[in-house]
Amino acid sequence: NSFMVTLLPQLTRGYFLEHNEAKYTERRERVYTCMRIPKELEKLMIFGFFLCADAFLYIFTLLPLRVLLALLRLFTLPCCGFSGSRLLQPAQVCDMLKGLILVLCFSMMHYVDYSMMYHLIRGQSVIKLYIIYNMLEVADRLISSFGQDILDALYWTATEPKERKRDSIGVIPHFVMAVSYVFIHSILIMVQASTLNVAFNSHNKSLLTIMMSNNFVEIKGSVFKKFEKNNLFQMSNSDIKERFTSYVLLLIVCLRNMEQFSWNPDHLWALLPDVFMVVASEVVVDVIKHAFITKFNDIPADVYSEYRASLAFDLVSSRQTNAYTDYSDSVARRMGFIPLPLAVLLIRVVMSSVKVQGALSYTCVFLFYLGLVTLKVLNSIVLLGKSCVYVKRANMEDKLFEKPSTSSSSSTKSPSKTDPSLYSSSLTVGPQPETELPEPSLSNEGEPIEASELKHKPPKNDLLEIDRFTICGNRID
Repeated sequence: NSFMVTLLPQLTRGYFLEHNEAKYTERRERVYTCMRIPKELEKLMIFGFFLCADAFLYIFTLLPLRVLLALLRLFTLPCCGFSGSRLLQPAQVCDMLKGLILVLCFSMMHYVDYSMMYHLIRGQSVIKLYIIYNMLEVADRLISSFGQDILDALYWTATEPKERKRDSIGVIPHFVMAVSYVFIHSILIMVQASTLNVAFNSHNKSLLTIMMSNNFVEIKGSVFKKFEKNNLFQMSNSDIKERFTSYVLLLIVCLRNMEQFSWNPDHLWALLPDVFMVVASEVVVDVIKHAFITKFNDIPADVYSEYRASLAFDLVSSRQTNAYTDYSDSVARRMGFIPLPLAVLLIRVVMSSVKVQGALSYTCVFLFYLGLVTLKVLNSIVLLGKSCVYVKRANMEDKLFEKPSTSSSSSTKSPSKTDPSLYSSSLTVGPQPETELPEPSLSNEGEPIEASELKHKPPKNDLLEIDRFTICGNRID
């Protein structure tokens, strides 16, 4: 009958998956890619974390010594006789400016009462604190994007050759702007640390739970948008910076809490579960976010090796004799991590939490400083060795000796109008894409024929041209 005629074929019907082998192979590769993402992402995150730590430790260890050497040169050169066009080298001028900014901002932070800020924030409702914390994150990204430009403008204005025609407002106004920026950014990070401290000390932990859930909201805002390789590179740099900053904020919270409880180790053990929850939520959210972004946009897991090679190239190139920037500034441009405001706040918290009295205490401080210098040197040695390996794997050794190129349109400007972002190299990582956006035709002298009619610069396709706040495609992170 018709019932059996319909049932028997459905019970015995067969099919062969190899008839659509390409489709199922692609699906299997997607699964394998998602399985590889946690490992490849954490390799990049760990490497980037130690890069940020190297730039951060530089502020406490080598920068004071470099400032002392610059002062020694400044005071001894008139006695020994001066010959040459420069009293100080450009790098020494930048070191002096960084040290002066650090001292001035630390002195200004003494007038900010951390305890009063903590109790002021603690008196607010949970929802209001949640809104404040989100506003602080947005403000931190905005002020970081403008802050590095302020610092770069100061360094270039102070070291610009005197024989060139200058078209700037002067070193002092730029210095005032830089000090104001670092101080405001330090206050902003202090409010973030105070809010996190209130969340740790709340009885029902509701605020801490809400703040952690905010990380998972980030997944919804990221994974369902179109991403290209450059956009993902920006997001990876942002995640590295946010993770390192979170660890420093957790350190500040632990120091403040330990001070309030007279450095009782039992209270530290009580804080560790909450610290572990915050760190674990950051890692889980990053893994989930990157796994689905790579899945939806068909980005291979090997792209993280290219990102690692790009960061390694910055480190290796900063050690060359023709280097055009300090490595800490390169990290700031690439990841958006500016160590000066965070260093000012950490020094302020440590100085208020740890009381140093007597010769023994000062001896311990000196030994601790020597330990930090040793840690910085060892970290730099390991990072440089690893970076050389990554650069060699990416076949980028020859590019280390190329001079940084600037855009052709910038050659028509006076040197004083040169944007600090033009210091970055236009080198490539890995193979070029098969299709590139059309560029304006050039004349024999290399000048664009219709440069005056161009309203927008062409998008940057090379990873080494992408910094933290470069607009790539349809998105900036």
